[in-house]
Amino acid sequence: MARIRKFSAYRGVEPRAYTRISKFKEKNFVKASPNINIVNFDMGNPKKKFGYELDLVSKSDLQIRHQAMESARMTCNRLLETVLGKSGYYLKVRFFPFHILRENPLAAGAGADRMSTGMKHSFGKPIGRAAQIRKGQVLFQLKVNKQNLELAKKALKRASHKFPCGCLIEVKELKVPKEVKKLKEAR
Repeated sequence: MARIRKFSAYRGVEPRAYTRISKFKEKNFVKASPNINIVNFDMGNPKKKFGYELDLVSKSDLQIRHQAMESARMTCNRLLETVLGKSGYYLKVRFFPFHILRENPLAAGAGADRMSTGMKHSFGKPIGRAAQIRKGQVLFQLKVNKQNLELAKKALKRASHKFPCGCLIEVKELKVPKEVKKLKEAR
C-alpha cells in the first residue's frame, strides 16, 4: 500500500527552492506540479475594522507541507466561524507553498529489485508542495475585537498544534480611527 513519506525527511529548509513553473507548459522547468490543498487564504470579514491583531509566528526555520497548512487553517477557522460567525473576525494565511517536494520511490521487500534503480537517477518525482518558513515569520494573521481576544488565542493555539514547529502568539492593539469611535458612541 502506497503511503505518504514521513515529513521528517523534508523538514529542513533546502538551500534552493524547486519552484520553476511557467503558465506556458513548454517553458516549465518543473514538468508536473501537484495541486495545492489550501482552499482559502482570506476568511471572515476583511472590510470591518477590528481593535486587535494576533500573529502566529514561527520559532524556527523549516518547511511546512501544504496538508499541514490546510489542516491548521481549517481548525482555526472552524472554531472562529462557529462562535463569531463570518463577520466577527478576519483570518489571513500569510505564507504560500511554492516549493515542490520530490521523492525517489525506493521499494523494499520481495520483487523490489525489478522496480527500483537504486540511487541511479535518484532525482525523484514531484509528490507535494511545501512552504519554506524562516524564524520569526508570520504564519497566520487574525483580527478580532477585545471581547473575542481569548477565543482568538485559543483558535491560534489549536492551529499551532498542526504545524511541525513551535509557534508564538503576538498580540497587537490596532489604532481605531476617531470616526469609528464616534459612530459607536452615537449608537
